[in-house]
Amino acid sequence: MASLTTLGFDADDTLWHNEGLFRMTQAKFRELLADFAEPDHLQDRLLQAEIRNLGTYGFGIKGFILSMIETALEVTENKVPGHVIADMIATGQDMLSHPIELLPGVRPVIEDLADAYQLVLITKGDLLDQERKLAQSGLGELFDAVEVVSDKTPATYHDAFGRHGDGPDRAMMVGNSLKSDVLPALTAGAWGVHVPYEVTWTYEQADPPKTQPRFHELPDLQALPGLVQRITA
Repeated sequence: MASLTTLGFDADDTLWHNEGLFRMTQAKFRELLADFAEPDHLQDRLLQAEIRNLGTYGFGIKGFILSMIETALEVTENKVPGHVIADMIATGQDMLSHPIELLPGVRPVIEDLADAYQLVLITKGDLLDQERKLAQSGLGELFDAVEVVSDKTPATYHDAFGRHGDGPDRAMMVGNSLKSDVLPALTAGAWGVHVPYEVTWTYEQADPPKTQPRFHELPDLQALPGLVQRITA
């Protein structure tokens, strides 16, 4: 088996909290439109809009806010008050300036692994927002490379680990999303490590592989150094 030389990390909900902020904003969205639609109906319509718009807006807060506005216009038949739209925009601006909170134990783990492995941050989302969060996290200097991508596919990992490492065969991808972080990395030939977060966006949910020797699941990121050591022993 090829030795492990490169570790790829997802950012949102792997290194720092993120999904909870979207959940809070969705709750406010339902509150703002409570006079126009039932909460469950609003949630379903918003999810449909988000998924429909991924090809146009991509992943991230800006696309999310535009999808909220689009949904508000749809469910109110273009009668949503201007102040409600203004509140949605203000909420998006708050999200884009929200302080970063690292998950427990993240910094010591990244510092430990950075001494022996090439670290690559591979994340989806708005470029400016992801750069802001990485800078606020204080982890930026520990990564050898940062890739902000429009989507995560086997080709994404094949190319990223080829540019910043020795190819996917000698790389590991770590993240909270089976759909984006783990399954396509496994298909590319890398190790895939799932570290579940407390909540997962519906779009990112997937079933774990049934038989895949390079797949691992950990309770938290603090267990990662032990796994890496076992793999490379």
